Amino acid sequence: MTDAAPSLERLKVRIFADGADLPGLLEMAARPYVSGFTTNPTLMRKAGVADYRAFAREALRAVSDRPISFEVFADEPVEMERQAREIASWGANVFVKVPVTTTRGQSCAALVRRLAQDGLQLNVTALLTLEQVREVSQALGDGAPAFVSVFAGRVADTGRDPVPHMAEALRIMAPFPRQQLIWASPRELLNVFQADAIGCHVITVTNDVLKKLPLVGKDLGAYSLETVRMFFDDGQAAGYRL
Repeated sequence: MTDAAPSLERLKVRIFADGADLPGLLEMAARPYVSGFTTNPTLMRKAGVADYRAFAREALRAVSDRPISFEVFADEPVEMERQAREIASWGANVFVKVPVTTTRGQSCAALVRRLAQDGLQLNVTALLTLEQVREVSQALGDGAPAFVSVFAGRVADTGRDPVPHMAEALRIMAPFPRQQLIWASPRELLNVFQADAIGCHVITVTNDVLKKLPLVGKDLGAYSLETVRMFFDDGQAAGYRL
């Protein structure tokens, strides 16, 4: 058996950079294989973003030619809708992230339907179940272009295989060609190739995973030797004695 080397050049899945660190975003914007960007309030808080609008303005100055998603942070449908409409006004390449439910578990499908029918480009986020995919896909219908973000990484965290799960999500969404499935919260670079193999449209990848892309196709023998040398060098540097 041979260790077949994967290739970035053959990938059909689109890679979106996921993060809210502005220098990191600018770095990723310069990479030709990054075709879009996503953010969320958790990533923004972690990056120390204090002014939502100011951050968005800076991000949009750097990214005007590719999709970028900004998320509402309210929990009441009326305020979520107000925020969604403001965010949508920031640019033609903006997609508004709306969570699948409120924090009380109340479905946001009615809000999603209303916004989609009004032509807002949406990225419905935090989906995990296939029932949620069905409800959201029906709510989006044939409206404006939209993304459906299924958190495959969190599915995997529960011990479930995300590959058949995501393949079924694609099947559910197939009647609506303006909807695209996002493989969200990947845990490792392998997920990019798994997403590609099933025909997933997009995968969101954080900067730390994106930085592993140069490893794609690396000779495994050479990588093994590098690992052996790393252990040896660290043992020497630590001055261990037996």
